[in-house]
Amino acid sequence: MSTPRTASISRKTGETEISLSLNLDGTGQADIDTGVGFLDHMLTLLAKHGLFDLTVKAVGDLHIDDHHTTEDVGICLGQALLKALDDKKGIVRYGSITLPMEETLVTVALDLSGRFYFAHGFHFPSQKIGTFDTELIREFWQAVSVNGLFNYHVLLHYGDNSHHIAEAIFKGTARALRQAVTIDPRQTGVPSSKGSL
Repeated sequence: MSTPRTASISRKTGETEISLSLNLDGTGQADIDTGVGFLDHMLTLLAKHGLFDLTVKAVGDLHIDDHHTTEDVGICLGQALLKALDDKKGIVRYGSITLPMEETLVTVALDLSGRFYFAHGFHFPSQKIGTFDTELIREFWQAVSVNGLFNYHVLLHYGDNSHHIAEAIFKGTARALRQAVTIDPRQTGVPSSKGSL
């Protein structure tokens, strides 16, 4: 591939300061330090299963809670994805997978359409995984899909372990994104009859 599909994003607010770099054509290397242990774990899984190289450094108002850091990392990741995809020429565009994680089964489907939509049919049996609020997983992926401008659907078929559900969502999204960002050598232009995404 002639042009590296990479992006770096920096974001500083009164609540967080974040630097994030993304390489879509990586090998799954992750260097993550958000100060939120569970989020670090999930982002490492995302990189590994998406074969993305991902570096995230974040400092946030964790003395309040994990919300601002988690959401703002999602904002930066979505922006980086959109930037790294550039004009989206040659990409497969769509990705989907049904992924098992022990007793849990999750389906993820997405379309890198340039239009945001987030539909989710998942819930968590517990309000926390360790000290991490499970509702922040929805906030994170909402931020990613809004800022990455893609259609994103997640359906939990069944599962009763909150950690397994979260892990299946992140791994499933990684695998679906990996499909969607893949370059198809037969696709010379943008995969849309409109000519742009």
